[in-house]
Amino acid sequence: MKKDRKRKVLLSIALTSLMALNGVTSVSAAVTANEEQLNIELNSTVKQVRSSNETLLDWKKWVNDHAYSLSSIQPETFNGQKIPSSEFEDLEMLKPLLHDKRIVFLGESSHGVAQFNLAKTRLIQFLHQEMGYNVLAFESGMGNVMNAQGKIDKQAALQTMKDGIFGVWWTKETLPLFEYAKTTYTTKQPLVLTGFDIQQQGAFTNGDWLHNPQLAQQFSEAEKQLAEWSSGKDLKGYQKEKATIINVYKQVKAQVQLKEKELQAAYPNEPHIVKLMERTLADRIRLANEYVELTIQANIDLEQNNIESFLQTMEWRDQAMGENLLWLAEKVYPTEKFIVWAHNDHIRKAQSDVMGSPYPVKLMGERLPDIYKKYSYVLGLYMGSGETANNMGEPMAVLPPIKGSIEDILSTKNKPYTFIDMRNRQNERGNSWMFEPRIGYSWGVMQESFVPRDQYDGILLIDKVSKPHYVK
Repeated sequence: MKKDRKRKVLLSIALTSLMALNGVTSVSAAVTANEEQLNIELNSTVKQVRSSNETLLDWKKWVNDHAYSLSSIQPETFNGQKIPSSEFEDLEMLKPLLHDKRIVFLGESSHGVAQFNLAKTRLIQFLHQEMGYNVLAFESGMGNVMNAQGKIDKQAALQTMKDGIFGVWWTKETLPLFEYAKTTYTTKQPLVLTGFDIQQQGAFTNGDWLHNPQLAQQFSEAEKQLAEWSSGKDLKGYQKEKATIINVYKQVKAQVQLKEKELQAAYPNEPHIVKLMERTLADRIRLANEYVELTIQANIDLEQNNIESFLQTMEWRDQAMGENLLWLAEKVYPTEKFIVWAHNDHIRKAQSDVMGSPYPVKLMGERLPDIYKKYSYVLGLYMGSGETANNMGEPMAVLPPIKGSIEDILSTKNKPYTFIDMRNRQNERGNSWMFEPRIGYSWGVMQESFVPRDQYDGILLIDKVSKPHYVK
């Protein structure tokens, strides 16, 4: 496929360095010395230069001494009573790292890994119960998660999962998270679900709360039309219909304040339903006014192997996602701590610096204000071996780690689940790998090169993975 060929070209520029030089003497300083002294210094320099193998051994020894091993990634059983804190003993090392952080970003190098879903669910249980992170924000439609949260105690956890998040996470391994969230709703400390994505993700409301069948039908049709136009290539055709579609959304949005009681009755478990519904409809108007045309143009250009328009849609989407996340943090839950569930690409702190990425542009994490970066912790998840799945659920074998790569260095612990903190480290002989470009696999198959500490505060490597068990 043309897109695949373009991706291979992008990946071909991935860089790595397996040689680290320590203690090299400045030649310019040595010029002023006599010939004998110069020879002594040069000989000393040569002796201090290490081979790539020696450097790699140093790195692996340091990781073996400083990395943590998790005892389990299986979610803890929760029946409405507090999970014994002893069950989280292996995660206690996170408390001093996160004690002053308002947002913890949980990434993943692939959406199709069963063990990522399990590990993130257990981490969320720990962060929620032990550290008071009460809001879980998904890389999924704001309106969709709003709909799911609003009915969380009225329906099965499976339905909440399917109503709320993208289908790439509709798995048996993710389901315990929604069972946990539903059970916490009856406690004094519920885990609140929300979303920050602006993309369409199916209908986010049926419009019954409008008590206006005609407008509700028009709204439903507008949702379908918007999705159809977005997947097509008829730019001029959409431009003719755009105003009509936007007008429907404006009519619905104008009813939100007037139908507050009806909304609260339709979504009894979402106390912020009015704010969230208004924001979601404003996002739809913005989507219809700007994003759909970008998407149609990207569809046209991709046929010509031109990815520039597609990258523009990525930047547009991530800027909007970042704005939504900040709005949630400042206007809806101003006193709460957040957990964010998203792909590594969206949460990395300098995505545009990643060499070999299919998306070499500024995405959400890079766009966040510095104050939010200061009080956030970004955790990237990677895999060492096994099988992952693409967004279509198709299996892909994880490629063997490259010598000197992130996966290779962290696998030296020889444990199933290895965590390393990088944020609180200074550059020294054994950990210089995190301060220089390293190779890491995206989706388990695509080489990327980046400075680990510039992108993440910590990394969790899961040694062996498998594709999820999907729920249709």
